[in-house]
Amino acid sequence: MNISRMINAIDLHACGEPGRVIVGGVLDVPGETMFDKMRYFETEADDLRKRMLREPRGYPAANCNLILPSSNPAADAGFIIMEQVEYPAMSGSNIICVTTALIESGMVTVTEPITQLTLEAPAGLVTVEAEVSNGKVIGVTFENVPAFAVHLNRQIEVPEFGKITVDVAWGGMFYVIADAEKIGLELVPDRAGEITRAGEMIKAAAREQLPCVHPENPNINGVTICVMTGTPRAEGASGKNAVVVSTGQLDWDRPETWTGVLDRSPCGTGTCARMAALHAKGELALDQDFRHEGILGTIFSGRLIRETAVGGQTAVVPIIRGQAWITGIAQYVTDPGDPFPNGFTVGDIWGGAMDKPIKH
Repeated sequence: MNISRMINAIDLHACGEPGRVIVGGVLDVPGETMFDKMRYFETEADDLRKRMLREPRGYPAANCNLILPSSNPAADAGFIIMEQVEYPAMSGSNIICVTTALIESGMVTVTEPITQLTLEAPAGLVTVEAEVSNGKVIGVTFENVPAFAVHLNRQIEVPEFGKITVDVAWGGMFYVIADAEKIGLELVPDRAGEITRAGEMIKAAAREQLPCVHPENPNINGVTICVMTGTPRAEGASGKNAVVVSTGQLDWDRPETWTGVLDRSPCGTGTCARMAALHAKGELALDQDFRHEGILGTIFSGRLIRETAVGGQTAVVPIIRGQAWITGIAQYVTDPGDPFPNGFTVGDIWGGAMDKPIKH
């Protein structure tokens, strides 16, 4: 067998959302923080993201995480998140997958029934509490980075839909939040194509019309993701959502051409952004449970535990609870003669071109 660049990975899903975790085969890179290391991969080593997320090793709804040592003495480990068109600063479903992989593979010291970890994401330190029974992680609760609302009840002009009212909030990424039912959409799996197209259009309009910059990191700016909200169906759910994740862009300056998929989970950072917006509007109190239903009917449980500030911006600290399941353990390789060492995309399911630099 003629192979090179062997990568060891654990494949998981968190309430439906796939989250591959690379646990070996990739050396550390320069950078004092995970944000620095993320930018290194973004600018100097983006071939890893392409190789792991494109066909034939990946597919449009896939995510990938890379475990790296942290320079922060408070952190047990660090990780970088890779998605199809960006390196997010934080992701809830991915931190649930990362925590599960670290514990169930024995990479960290495990204490039953509760294992506590501190992980460094590009957005900062995240504290995690995992419920463990007989070596299996049966629940992950993490305290996310502070969330805050940026724009509330703002009207934007969206092609085909006209004026719609949206919120924009930070939950680890900048989300535009829109009511799907007010534009005639029901959040059910068989309407996923319509939901995705509408979400991409709304995201493009919000990015152009509602600018946003993280108050402590100007390199994080602009709406990159969309939460479509609707009426919950699951018993005990507080709300329902479908998060639209971009998978490609034909032209960065024409975001209406972007293509996307739905997050299969209830989306951790999206839940945090929605809770922050609801709190800012007086519709969600501190210490009030918020059970968020995803497109598959699965639930992430959230709660706002205290108020704080981020760069002078009023914010809240959210916690999220969910679960992940390992689906496979694999060694991914590259044959030196492979004509597609970094994978490929085809327009039947990928839509836009994927070779343009990621912008922030």
